[in-house]
Amino acid sequence: MKRQSHGRGAPSGPSQRQLRAGELIRHALVEILLEEDLNDPDLDGVSVTLTQVKMSPDLKHATCFIEPLGGGDPRPVIKALARHAKFLRGRLGRMIDMKFTPDLRFLHDDSFDEASRMNALFNDPRVRQDLERDEDDQDGED
Repeated sequence: MKRQSHGRGAPSGPSQRQLRAGELIRHALVEILLEEDLNDPDLDGVSVTLTQVKMSPDLKHATCFIEPLGGGDPRPVIKALARHAKFLRGRLGRMIDMKFTPDLRFLHDDSFDEASRMNALFNDPRVRQDLERDEDDQDGED
């Protein structure tokens, strides 16, 4: 028997529960990374920004998006954090109050690269010319 829908479609994004859990884990991981000294040559002298944590619907998996401060190649940092994921998960389990401590997966946050690419596009003389033309047209309509 088909279930009736009441005008609601499938959820378009993460639930409020997933968002809250992601922020809880993000804050706890930031604190752990500040306090703990992970003995790894790829992490020595590297500051990491943890920009976002996306949770799976069952809250058992967390995808952590990171960006090394100052740019550079993020791959060694991601690999180093992946090597220490079990340790970080253990520390996380002591800091948060959740039924399950999620598995941690680290990925590079490419939103900073995308923003730089968009800025470069807007600063292109051909695009700037079109933008200035649009502004002049709007000023003339007032």
